[in-house]
Amino acid sequence: MKKKFEDLFKTNKPIIAMVHLPALPGSPLYDSKLGLNYILEVAEKDLIALQDSGVDAIMFGNENDRPYEFNVNTASSSTMSYVIGVLKHKIKIPYGVNVLWDPISTIAVAASTGAHFVREIFSGTYASDMGFWNPDAGKAMRYRNSLNREDLLMFYNISAEFAFSLDQRSIAERSKSTVFSSIPDAILVSGQITGESVNQHDLESVKKIIPHTPVLANTGVKLENVEKILNVSDGAIIGSSLKVDGDTWNQVDPKRAKNFMDKVKSIR
Repeated sequence: MKKKFEDLFKTNKPIIAMVHLPALPGSPLYDSKLGLNYILEVAEKDLIALQDSGVDAIMFGNENDRPYEFNVNTASSSTMSYVIGVLKHKIKIPYGVNVLWDPISTIAVAASTGAHFVREIFSGTYASDMGFWNPDAGKAMRYRNSLNREDLLMFYNISAEFAFSLDQRSIAERSKSTVFSSIPDAILVSGQITGESVNQHDLESVKKIIPHTPVLANTGVKLENVEKILNVSDGAIIGSSLKVDGDTWNQVDPKRAKNFMDKVKSIR
């Protein structure tokens, strides 16, 4: 597992930055007056800014498709594939996909766009803002293989945002069990909601119990805490803190992104 991760990113402690797409067709916040051209313009601008800052990889996500769904509208996932396809010739680094909160749609979009990795809640049982949450890792993995994408890396978010785990085991115990039963390529540890810092104790306990599996901080990584986080984790996924004013819903701030990556490079 770790070798696949290292072979893809080819760097120590990679930083994966989010390209948060504007609300897509089929979602309540989609602006039909602005249309697809606006989505493409925003995505391209953020993609270029992030690549110029020196991030190691990017991940396309539909963060603006609130309220989130467990079975995503086909129009949304289709548009996401279209946008990535249009921009693909401008992508110079590894890229991934996350269609919130639908593992099957995530894999489908990744397969159709040639993505290198996916992030999702693939395992566990949760009470959430969206209702009872019970993903099926076995179904997701088999679906990936049915599309002949055994090479697609699977990043398991082990601590679901906007949710509470109904599993009474500790996050470390759940991580160890997931690595044994579900063959993830990386385990992600998150804060309670988007942009909220990961609990350092959770990160440390997970890394300690699964030392041979990549463990990444999934939320709340920023200039002020990145050194502390990278001292433990094998990398990080970052979105909000690279945006204008550190606001999730704003576009990427090139200066903030460059300052962040300058800091990471000094740490590495």
